[in-house]
Amino acid sequence: MAVRVFLVEDTRPMQQLIRDLLDSIGGYELVGAAAGETPATDWLMENRGRWDLAIVDLLLAEGSGFTLLSRCQKDAEGSGAVVVFSDYVSPAVQQRCNHLGADRVISKAHFAQLRSYLQSFLGRMRVPQLA
Repeated sequence: MAVRVFLVEDTRPMQQLIRDLLDSIGGYELVGAAAGETPATDWLMENRGRWDLAIVDLLLAEGSGFTLLSRCQKDAEGSGAVVVFSDYVSPAVQQRCNHLGADRVISKAHFAQLRSYLQSFLGRMRVPQLA
């Protein structure tokens, strides 16, 4: 079963780059995408429990990824892991994201780290859980 990904990114070239990355790694299925906070919130509300990983940009054309982080974590039953992938990563931003529930915070300047994270995440998801 593929890892179900929800992508929140407002620039089309970056959306496509992430889609291509998911395809190149394999084992991922993009189940939803949004370019702003409102459509992302709507998608999250309608798809509780139907995603395993969200990749979220912080600064969106409409709204904020910070707000989405807290929304992802409010519904424990419906939430998966959340990785922040943003141009605006500083120690203070990373701390705030971690406080809001991000599993990982990666700067877009370090695209290879996103690839490594996704490969690692895929490996963790495929490990059979012991009863």
